[in-house]
Amino acid sequence: MAVERLGSILKHLTPGNALSQITSKNADDIVITLAIRTPLAKGKKGGFRDTTVEYLAYAILKEVKERANIDPALVEDICMGNVSDGKSAYKLRAAALAAGFPNTAGAYSVNRFCSSGLKATADIANAISQGNIEVGIAMGVESMTIGGDALEKPFDELVTSQSQEATDCMMPMGWTSENVAKDFSISRQQMDEYAAESFRRAEEAQKAGLFDDEIVPIKTRVKDADGNWQDITLTRDEGIRPGTTAASLGKIRAAFPQWGTGTTGGNASQVTDGAAAVLLMKRSTAIKLGQPILAKYVGSTVAGLAPRIMGIGPTVAIPKLLNQYDITLADVDVVEVNEAFASMAVYCRDNLGLDWAKMNPRGGAIALGHPLGATGTRQIVTGLSECRKNNKKILLTSMCIGTGMGMAGLFVNEA
Repeated sequence: MAVERLGSILKHLTPGNALSQITSKNADDIVITLAIRTPLAKGKKGGFRDTTVEYLAYAILKEVKERANIDPALVEDICMGNVSDGKSAYKLRAAALAAGFPNTAGAYSVNRFCSSGLKATADIANAISQGNIEVGIAMGVESMTIGGDALEKPFDELVTSQSQEATDCMMPMGWTSENVAKDFSISRQQMDEYAAESFRRAEEAQKAGLFDDEIVPIKTRVKDADGNWQDITLTRDEGIRPGTTAASLGKIRAAFPQWGTGTTGGNASQVTDGAAAVLLMKRSTAIKLGQPILAKYVGSTVAGLAPRIMGIGPTVAIPKLLNQYDITLADVDVVEVNEAFASMAVYCRDNLGLDWAKMNPRGGAIALGHPLGATGTRQIVTGLSECRKNNKKILLTSMCIGTGMGMAGLFVNEA
């Protein structure tokens, strides 16, 4: 106990010591050696509208295998974040085998709503850290064309009658967005201005080719109006709307008038299909295998709050994570916060005192889209690409979680 207290005192007396510990390099560090994603396609009408979950998983895993230049037999486990598909674990297993990973590799899916991709990353990182496996893939895949996160029927009254917050867990996400807007006095104008900036940043990033190093081309097929299959290759995100302004967004009608007038189809995240993946191992393993080290996984955490305002989850998760590592937002270079709705994005930015220039510098889910189970991984891929191109060091990712939680992850760019 005395040694721990002395260590704590020294930590606070030594300027920058906490940050230097995070950025230090040790053999047992968990590192990312590959980070890629598919283009994000418009749900129900985009390039992945006829693409299955298993094919999306197969396509991204095939790219991981080919680009990593690693013996696939070394991969011991694969974890996929997915929200909408109850059979996703079966489909992932089939996809991994089809992509060329041997049957010696495990495969499973996780669902922590919008943070599922980050949860998959944390799970694989923790398994490596504990010595359970040496090499693993974390990924997220979602076809919102096929399904979303809407409840099929109400919860059992024996459960909901015990707690108003239990009942609130059934609230549609649009309702919770309006709750945030009303509770914290966030205006429609603020929401539209935020969304317009997300579109502007994404448009500029796409035109400048900033997404090119993170996106891998995906071959798939679509049915035409006559029911005939056509082969296509997707290379670019489809949701970006060039020339979007706050004024043009202001003309869009409210999406949920029964609950409020602020949230619209223009200032909320888009219904999207897509996938993303990262390859993880210990630093010592990466060096032994000659793998490029892109980033260090530092850690992650989750924190809860009232379900009716679930969108502000990052405001509880981010401070908790920063406190765990004794750093501040001033130490962070890039912050990727999931733009589930402009209401929550505005609140999180202002409540946390985030430098908007650091927050989603290439735009976020409002402009790019939000494939639920994939976004947590997509943010890592995009954030690390942003760090590489601008010589930035510390990446923080965070998202809200549907039933009233927030999750955050911390990474160090080394590429």
